Amino acid sequence: MTDLLSRLLGARPWLLADGATGTNLYNMGLAPGDAPDLWCETQPDRVRDLHRQMIAAGADLILTNSFGANASRLRLAGAADRVVSLNIAAARLAREAVAEGGRPVIVAGSIGPTGEIMAPVGRLTEAEAARLFTEQAQALKEGGVDILWIETVSAVEEMRAAARAAQAVGLPWCGMMSFEPGGRSMMGVSPPQLATLVERLPHPPVAYGANCGTGPAELLLAISGFSATGSERPLIAKPNAGVPRYQDGGLIYDGTPEVMAEFAVLARDLGVRIIGGCCGTTPAHLAAMHDALVQRPAGQRPSSDAISARIGGLMPDR
Repeated sequence: MTDLLSRLLGARPWLLADGATGTNLYNMGLAPGDAPDLWCETQPDRVRDLHRQMIAAGADLILTNSFGANASRLRLAGAADRVVSLNIAAARLAREAVAEGGRPVIVAGSIGPTGEIMAPVGRLTEAEAARLFTEQAQALKEGGVDILWIETVSAVEEMRAAARAAQAVGLPWCGMMSFEPGGRSMMGVSPPQLATLVERLPHPPVAYGANCGTGPAELLLAISGFSATGSERPLIAKPNAGVPRYQDGGLIYDGTPEVMAEFAVLARDLGVRIIGGCCGTTPAHLAAMHDALVQRPAGQRPSSDAISARIGGLMPDR
């Protein structure tokens, strides 16, 4: 049977992915420096409530609270032996929230980078990364995710390792890299190089694109690089809501709901099929994005200058 994401993409011109997990949990009481993934067991009601808020704001796809729940990253929190239980819990909390929603919503198992530098620059081999990802992916599958969501990757080797994990557990997946203002990932990968990579994988993703980064305008410029390759695979755009600052004891990003609504419309007109937000994107941002996508008619494909001008004109002076 075709996976739920592919079915919805076949029926809809665009899908709305959710907003941030970690930054929203910080503003719900998670202490700075603590691993958000641990809340799946210590504060499950708050995690479930965040999922509910994203669904109520219009999300068609929500990410599990498992971005850093691989053994390498959990080791920093003294929880490397809890990979299986935390990922199962993360998937089940998302499934419970979706079950209450009354409409089809995709549960995407979030898998972030290992936090280590890949060989030959660093010490982590592709085979070991694949083992780490497979352990996490298997637990997310057991918990009931629909797809795997590989995000914020910067190295070709790590993306390949994640793809191997998805193939090993028999799940469809989506893959995203994070690009710097210069148009390349931290490890020097360009959008066209990522587009070429995903088409050559033995188990290619359902969709791919970019997430995180420095803001919506910069991410859309990276997305333009995918389109230039001629790939017809669905694209994903999930940027940070601007730049963060601390205010009133919480982490606030300078991209307003109005900014993210403009981003959503530009992304749709650029041909992006899955549109959401990363760090700093609250349910209020997501609701504004949903309303703009529904209410504003499709426009012409925006140029790079138009993207910069339309978003830049709404951003506060930094």
